[in-house]
Amino acid sequence: MATTQANSQERIARQLLTQSPGLFLGIDGDDAANYWDSYESAIAVVPRDAESVDNAKTFELDETPCAELADWCEHVRGTRGWDVGPHVAGSLVGDLAQAVEA
Repeated sequence: MATTQANSQERIARQLLTQSPGLFLGIDGDDAANYWDSYESAIAVVPRDAESVDNAKTFELDETPCAELADWCEHVRGTRGWDVGPHVAGSLVGDLAQAVEA
């Protein structure tokens, strides 16, 4: 039976970001879901075991050393790594090329 209920990470991201829930970037090496809100230029980082917004963090891009979303993705890659993702690139062809290289 299919369900339309959001998982708990997505539900929390919906509460944190203006763009609800924002663009799913991926799961980082700490098992937290990362969501991007282009309206706010903000990232919500929601741990898998988060029960409320109090257990998650929001980072405004201009308050970090990262100038662009790509910088954030590289920051995560260097500090925690990505278990899944990041799901952002310039094009479908770029995504496919990156997948083939991996």
